[in-house]
Amino acid sequence: MSELLGILILGPFVSAALALGLRRYSIMRDALTVSSLLVVTVSSAFLFYFVNRDGTYVVTIGDWHPELGIVLVADLFAAMILFIALATILIVELYSLFQRASVWGANPFLVGPVLLVLTAGVTLAILTGDLFTLFVSFELILVSSYVLLTHQGRPPQIRSGMTYVVMNLFASTLFLLGLAFVYAATGTMNMALLAERIPELQDEVAWGIGLWFLVVFGTKAAIFPLFSWLPDSYPTAPTTITAVFAGLLTKIGVYCIIRFHTITEMNDLGPIILVAAGLTMMLGVVGALAQNDVKRILSFHIISQIGYMLMGLGLFSVAGVAGAILFLFHHMPTKTVLFLVGGLIESSSGTSSLDRISGLASRRPVIAALFAVPALSLAGLPPFSGFVAKLSLVDAGIQSVSVPIVVVALFVSILTLLSMAKIWLEVFWGDRKDIGEPYKQTSDLIGWRYKAMVLTTGVAVAGTLVIAASAGSLWEMSVRSASELMNSSYSSQVLK
Repeated sequence: MSELLGILILGPFVSAALALGLRRYSIMRDALTVSSLLVVTVSSAFLFYFVNRDGTYVVTIGDWHPELGIVLVADLFAAMILFIALATILIVELYSLFQRASVWGANPFLVGPVLLVLTAGVTLAILTGDLFTLFVSFELILVSSYVLLTHQGRPPQIRSGMTYVVMNLFASTLFLLGLAFVYAATGTMNMALLAERIPELQDEVAWGIGLWFLVVFGTKAAIFPLFSWLPDSYPTAPTTITAVFAGLLTKIGVYCIIRFHTITEMNDLGPIILVAAGLTMMLGVVGALAQNDVKRILSFHIISQIGYMLMGLGLFSVAGVAGAILFLFHHMPTKTVLFLVGGLIESSSGTSSLDRISGLASRRPVIAALFAVPALSLAGLPPFSGFVAKLSLVDAGIQSVSVPIVVVALFVSILTLLSMAKIWLEVFWGDRKDIGEPYKQTSDLIGWRYKAMVLTTGVAVAGTLVIAASAGSLWEMSVRSASELMNSSYSSQVLK
């Protein structure tokens, strides 16, 4: 198992260095990038299988004591999220290979190698068992994501990139200070040992640590009121980059919130988290309804859907945390697919502005179908995966007698459906508009590559349907994951 974890973390690093050296040799570079992502995705699938069958795996690097050394922990929660995260990155990389011939594509010399560095950071963040290594992984993610966001050098990208970096550096500074506070109070940064020691601290100290790290991880996750950087940053990047960011980066923040605040028994923060969840849901969806661009609408929905994951955590029950895990598993590929469809809309129409597109369903019916499935899933309609995930959260809220957050969640689902209908009516319905030269220039550059982009997106949409069809098994695994996280004795004994 240590060899498997080594492949997952070191493999992308080594491949990134080799791909950067081969950046001028496009075929070799792209083949190396895709093969590396394929290897780590398959490895994560094996890890998922073994963990589900045998239980948690723990690897101590260099045989150091857990208080001092780096510990990698592959429990069921980590294995589930790692697999879906790596599968999402693989799909986006395949999509980007075909999009590069269009005017919307990212720079092929940098995207592959930097995406591999991002993959290593994401993998390390999910598998690490100590806070300092988590901090290092966040910095890897920050550096690589900043390059991906601004590498084209366009003025809007530089402006939004500065906002992105400033907010994340703010969070990193708070994270570093938080590490000092935690180590001074507990003498360790190992999360399994923190599960034992933080509950033993004075209530005010433990509550302060929980609130501090809620701000740190909440900035990464773009929760209320720390989300202002996201809507302006994501739409300026190339579609493939935005798709990766939408599917992964904020979700890693949510993953860390769930893990840290469950194993350290931060139940007293439940009411604060529920209030933040409700406001995140509501403000995100209201912002989406006010937009007139496909990518900006989808960007605001990232914020709104984060609120549902927070809702499950804020209930601090096994059912609530299980609902949050299932929602996280469903949302990562669903949101990525929607941005990939947004890229198809741009490639077909020369724009993503609702004012300049109409009647796309008549000339691109496949795109309409590819949009409809994840859009209905995002809104939470049956029989798609979003329905099962939201139903589990609503049921957990009812069991916990948290009526206000349940009402907000249901109301936001209706508004989400309205915003998806807004895109449908403006982009796909109505009479075809003469959108002129931008469409002609773009269509000259696509051809077979465009068909390959459609096929790749179709595979991703099929993946979301598989999640819906496997909802029963995924729910059972989510409950097991939540039970492990909520069991402090399990955390302190097994995860060391």
